Amino acid sequence: MSQPAGRPEGLSAYVAVTAAYWAFMLSDGALRMLVLLHFHTLGFSPVQLAYLFVLYEIAGVVTNLCAGWIAARFGLASTLYAGLALQVLALLALAQLDPSWTVAASVVFVMLVQGASGVAKDLAKMSSKSAVKILAPAQDGGLFRWVALLTGSKNMVKGAGFLLGTGLLATLGFVWAVLGMAAILAAILLAVLIAMPSGLPRGRKGAKFSDVLSTSANVNWLSAARVFLFGARDVWFVVGIPIYFYAVLSDGTTASNRAAFFAIGTFMAGWIILYGLVQANAPRLLRARTRGHADLIGAARGWGWALAVVPAGLTIAALIAGAPQMWLTATLVVGLLMFGAIFAVNSSLHSYLILSFSKAERVTMDVGFYYMANACGRLVGTLLSGMTYQTGGLPLMLGTATGMVVLSAVVVGRLRPEPREIG
Repeated sequence: MSQPAGRPEGLSAYVAVTAAYWAFMLSDGALRMLVLLHFHTLGFSPVQLAYLFVLYEIAGVVTNLCAGWIAARFGLASTLYAGLALQVLALLALAQLDPSWTVAASVVFVMLVQGASGVAKDLAKMSSKSAVKILAPAQDGGLFRWVALLTGSKNMVKGAGFLLGTGLLATLGFVWAVLGMAAILAAILLAVLIAMPSGLPRGRKGAKFSDVLSTSANVNWLSAARVFLFGARDVWFVVGIPIYFYAVLSDGTTASNRAAFFAIGTFMAGWIILYGLVQANAPRLLRARTRGHADLIGAARGWGWALAVVPAGLTIAALIAGAPQMWLTATLVVGLLMFGAIFAVNSSLHSYLILSFSKAERVTMDVGFYYMANACGRLVGTLLSGMTYQTGGLPLMLGTATGMVVLSAVVVGRLRPEPREIG
């Protein structure tokens, strides 16, 4: 892919891409909470709730595998526009859900719509992350700082989306909430189409789909580590913990339901916002400007093992408690916030390393492959979230998260410094 002509134009394009990505992730976070809590109040089991998100994650696996080639062939701006447009259509479709449908019909319909939303999200994500490699300054740790800023700010916005979704559900109801989000996102898409500056590379006709699979050992090992890392998060994040908090906070009345929605939304939003804040400041925390490539790989190994300590401790606490108790709930809140902070450092290091390992001419391919692994991890975590919580409660769910973090740390240990360092 050809490089942008100059940095000023590149910076403008980076700002526009980031703003569009923020808008998308706000709607993505809100939609997740709307779907989860709306269908939980309709009586869906944890496993059925997990099914609602399965196709979303499967779509992410397929999309990321293909999106790198699509962007290389048609350009990064095209994939960004496509992601925003598809999310608008998914929101409009979800508003057509009929309460009179059977549970099976509702599950299938929502799965299909969520699948379209998953395609949309990963088109937008791949475009934004790849743009950083092309546009970021190469000197003085610029790549790491720009990656951290984009990823951290994105997660802070998504956290706000969680709170927005629960607030909209409690005040406007499901249908009006998704219609309102569709209208706002459509307006943002129109603005981006009109105002997008130059600076993003265009496609090249010679891009081959076979180039999607990486031949770099580091890219492959890092992608495998990403599977386990994000599986470890989503095994508790997607279904288990929100449903646990709902059971603790709500007695089934309308007033307590609303209070529970806001409490759950506040926690989930706070977790993601903390995660984003730490990500955005990871270069400063790690003093990345003065540390070499080999040192950052070593840091990724150390932080990976540090992360495993938190869910292990929470698993022990859940086993001791046996049943929901106030001290256990407080311990979970504090422990999961600690998990989020350490997880953010791990994620930020991974996001830097994948771009550092990628060559500029095939960055969309490697980033697409890497986020395909990311989606695989989310898919596994989503499935296990409902299954482990329903069959073994908090101890099994948190123990599974511990095992997956350990596997991620082991795989990161296979990374090796490369002669050519970037950023």
